[in-house]
Amino acid sequence: MTTPTTLTPAQATDRLGEFTVVDVRTPGEYAGGHVPGAHNIPLDRLDEAAHALKAAAARGPLLIVCASGARAAKGCERLAALGVAAATLEGGTSAWETAGRPVEHPATARARAPWPMDRQVRLTAGTLVFLGFVAGLAWPPAHWLSGLVGAGLLFSGVTNTCGMAALLSRLPRNRPPKDAVSFEETLLRLTAGPAAE
Repeated sequence: MTTPTTLTPAQATDRLGEFTVVDVRTPGEYAGGHVPGAHNIPLDRLDEAAHALKAAAARGPLLIVCASGARAAKGCERLAALGVAAATLEGGTSAWETAGRPVEHPATARARAPWPMDRQVRLTAGTLVFLGFVAGLAWPPAHWLSGLVGAGLLFSGVTNTCGMAALLSRLPRNRPPKDAVSFEETLLRLTAGPAAE
């Protein structure tokens, strides 16, 4: 059976055991709940995990997951450039949960998970634009802040990259809990396969 490039939650549920599931969200988002059995490889560390992901793909298909599907699609593009085929979960974990599928929470999950990255970006960008507008009423050059944020959002849309998300992902709240599975341990599990888990 061939693997489509995008699977609905129903299709993914029926075939979940065939896939090595890789969640490309931040460790904080991952700790808030993920597709059962998913391994956390943040999108900004995907290139570092290329060897482990190639080993996992040699054993069976990869399913790349994020909050909405956008980062997963970008992850699949990066993997394809490295010669690794992967599918995405249509609508990401949001669609997965909406469809009533189970979500796994690590034992180390924080009491309050961080917001999804797209929500954090919208809040930060909106706050900066508003502050630039209000400050510009008293000091007109402050309007440049709003303009710069708008230009950044335009660039983000055109290039399908997000510098603000990259910066926000480094905040302590988006980092893994101290007792979470380390990135290196995740790479070892992906390389060795199910026997290592």
